[in-house]
Amino acid sequence: MPDASVTPPFDFRGWHVAVAGGSKGIGRSIALAFAQAGAAVSICARGAAALQATRDELAGFGHATHAAGCDLADADAIARWIDAAAGALGGIDVLVNNASGYGFSEDDEAWLANFNVDLMAAVRASRCALPHLQRSPHASILHTSSIAALHPRRNGSAYAAMKAALSHYTTSQALQLAGQRIRVNAIAPGSIEFADGLWDRRKHDEPELYAATLARIPFGRYGKPEEIAHAALFLASPWAGWITGQTLCVDGGQGLSG
Repeated sequence: MPDASVTPPFDFRGWHVAVAGGSKGIGRSIALAFAQAGAAVSICARGAAALQATRDELAGFGHATHAAGCDLADADAIARWIDAAAGALGGIDVLVNNASGYGFSEDDEAWLANFNVDLMAAVRASRCALPHLQRSPHASILHTSSIAALHPRRNGSAYAAMKAALSHYTTSQALQLAGQRIRVNAIAPGSIEFADGLWDRRKHDEPELYAATLARIPFGRYGKPEEIAHAALFLASPWAGWITGQTLCVDGGQGLSG
């Protein structure tokens, strides 16, 4: 949750932001940060309880809000969410594609989960949002990639491969849309810890892996979801108005260790 006592450095009053996968963790922090900075925000996710809880938090900032249940592996569901979000907010200026299938095994199910959610959901949401972005003077798209995309991995190759594809898609999409003044960037988080998130569960279930990963982070701690949100606000803001096609690592130096 953003610190309500701290004034956000960016002003998004009058902006309309759609966050896919916005009910928990990084997505929730991004949605709340935009709302705290003045934006009207729509979120989507599968879990009804977390979705409603986050929408209630968003409403507390006093701006228009919208939330919809959405399976981001379903192309039709994405189209319905984007259309409803644009209608409820009055347009879309920023699209944030944050969801992940979190498939870490080597079976087809894991590969397809990552393909459909990490990659194709971003492609489909971007396609659906494009007519709305074309009407915006502030248009940008943000994808959540991962530092897992940057190096070979012994485990989780399906997740890493689709995040790498998403990072590459970011560059191609940025080139395609630059002539329309629609910026496209990605954020590659390192290991982020939050309540009931992946690393919070591993702290209890796989303490050796948790400790070994922590030891490879030069800053000596896991990241916080709001630190990814801060990067998202910068990349969407006019201060980043000539930045496109980039993937920004936010990882406390974790990626430097390979």
